[in-house]
Amino acid sequence: MYHLFEKINNGEVYVIAEMSANHGGSIDTALEIVRKAKEAGADCLKIQTYTADTLTIDCDNEYFQIHGGLWDGYKLHDLYKDANTPWEWHRAIKDECDRVGIDFLSTPFDNTAVDFLEKLGEEAYKIASFELPDIPLIEYAASKGKPMIISCGMGSVQDIQDAVDACHRVGNDQIVLLKCCSEYPANWEDMHLANIPDMKERFNVPIGLSDHSEGSIAAVVGVSMGAVVIEKHVKIDGVKSADSEFSMTMEDFADMVSKIRTAKKIAGGPEYELSEKEKSSTIFRRSLFAVKDIAEGEVFTDKNIRSIRPGYGIAPKHLKDLVGKKAPKAIKRGEPITTDILKDSVN
Repeated sequence: MYHLFEKINNGEVYVIAEMSANHGGSIDTALEIVRKAKEAGADCLKIQTYTADTLTIDCDNEYFQIHGGLWDGYKLHDLYKDANTPWEWHRAIKDECDRVGIDFLSTPFDNTAVDFLEKLGEEAYKIASFELPDIPLIEYAASKGKPMIISCGMGSVQDIQDAVDACHRVGNDQIVLLKCCSEYPANWEDMHLANIPDMKERFNVPIGLSDHSEGSIAAVVGVSMGAVVIEKHVKIDGVKSADSEFSMTMEDFADMVSKIRTAKKIAGGPEYELSEKEKSSTIFRRSLFAVKDIAEGEVFTDKNIRSIRPGYGIAPKHLKDLVGKKAPKAIKRGEPITTDILKDSVN
């Protein structure tokens, strides 16, 4: 059922709704997010597969305290304990995704999570920006032969190349990289979305955007820069969680999806052929017309022929080819100068 490369190969944008901790500790809220993400137009609902103990240790010393930012005052183990999606919920969430017709995706944070997701029937893997340097994890997930979506927040060119190489080493070429600014929320000036076309050229894989900024403008700009995947944290208004402060309401998410679908159409091309509507408008372009009655044998000048609208005559670039030559026949004021007139004019 996984539609990632189907969408990309069809020239469409694949949209991921990231639930993260926004279930707020309620399985009913988690399932509602699945349904609302589908209604909003998402292609995929993503969760995260970890426990506090697979991410860190329960330790009170200074190294494990968070100072500043969105999670100021938290101990790492406590944050991850509050924010995780219980593994016993995964089956119900995936089943709900299957029921409503939306792809299911999760981010594993260690090998036990990969093994768990394999048994669940996971069809792709997402690697979080903070795990980008974890090459053994990337190799293990990639070895399962599923598409790999890798966020690149905080990643140097070498970090990203190492991750891509890890996938290739285990024979997995199904890679999508996501430009990401790992700030919560991300500041506009730190997003550097011009990296999107640069990453496509450097790494020769599809590039998307994991967007932690406010609103939808970054996603729209990202698509216009060539992003083929957009990932955005979503929430149900009124549900508080560790991630709700930088997440988008479902109503705003639906609006964003509409905008990026439109942006993709607008950013299409290159294409220089005229559309059918453009073809019908060419008649209003300028062309050469007689602006005075011209007798047969009379010399063409810039006084008796001019470039004016509409476009029934020959192109204005031919004016210099006519001036100084003689009319091959009489031409009434308001008649177009045609190709035959140009061809038959004499010196």
